[in-house]
Amino acid sequence: MSPPEPQVTEVAAPGAALAGAIRQLVATSPDARISPPISERGLLHLRSGPPFRHFVLQQDAQLIGYAQLDEDTDHVGVELVAGGSRPDEVAVEMLAAVDLATRPAPLRMWAHGSNSVAHVAARRIGLIPVRALLQMRRTLAGLPAAVPPPAGVVIRPFVPGQDDEKWLAVNARAFADHPEQGRWTQADLADRLTSDWFAADGFLLAERAGELVGFHWTKVHSDAVRPVGEVYVLGVDPRAQKIRLGRTLLLAGLRHLRQRGLDTVLLYTDQSNVAAVRLYTDLGFEVFATDTQYARPAETLSTETRAAAIADRPAIHARQPLSQGIAAQFT
Repeated sequence: MSPPEPQVTEVAAPGAALAGAIRQLVATSPDARISPPISERGLLHLRSGPPFRHFVLQQDAQLIGYAQLDEDTDHVGVELVAGGSRPDEVAVEMLAAVDLATRPAPLRMWAHGSNSVAHVAARRIGLIPVRALLQMRRTLAGLPAAVPPPAGVVIRPFVPGQDDEKWLAVNARAFADHPEQGRWTQADLADRLTSDWFAADGFLLAERAGELVGFHWTKVHSDAVRPVGEVYVLGVDPRAQKIRLGRTLLLAGLRHLRQRGLDTVLLYTDQSNVAAVRLYTDLGFEVFATDTQYARPAETLSTETRAAAIADRPAIHARQPLSQGIAAQFT
């Protein structure tokens, strides 16, 4: 008698051993250093319980598939990674199980990069693309001239423990319409402040008369073959947008990354945000990779409405899901 076929199963919050196996599966997936199949947010919550759910597929005691569900918004966010000898088929099986487990809630699945097996799985079960997130890059050589801060504005590094509360307040206002970034809590911030990559001198705050009015948080991906900088989060308080601070903060962060000896910087922005894409293109950024979000055909209206709203906004840099950085406003 042949052994039973492996089945996708839901597990409680993974323990250390399973979380380690998931990280290894992510690290060995195609293009993991360029477009990891599980985002930063997903990796931070590998061992979290609700609103996160975890599905695994194992064969001969080896992990070959993992899917994470995030039920913290008005839809269920999904990311998955697949391995084994037939990763496409593993991805299809994972997504089919997740599709059943999430009904009737709306589903949104991310496929990171052009080589993600999630594209195959989405097509096989009938999902359609509803959103594209561009990863744009540029060299840090030959940066545009620095833009001095507006009168009365001072730029300084973030001080953990001192600036947490005021930063969270400005971040919430700057990203009030962003389902992930705008709802960051002290715990979300602490997860990043205690990460190996955090460096306070790369977290720039702009203050005017003692009030925080904007910020540019940079990140360095030191696990790449050649370390790469990132525009991690860039935002301006809506109450201060008339002072045109965005470009000043952007260039200040890019110069900081250059001073650290980096050659390249990346950022993420919505393809539908024409103003943002134009701004970054004018500043020398080029499209390097694309993440695609999929949904069931009957569930696309809210996403299409949201895309239209994004296109009408001033230039907004959005990185999500979430690492994968996040969002910024320029006015």
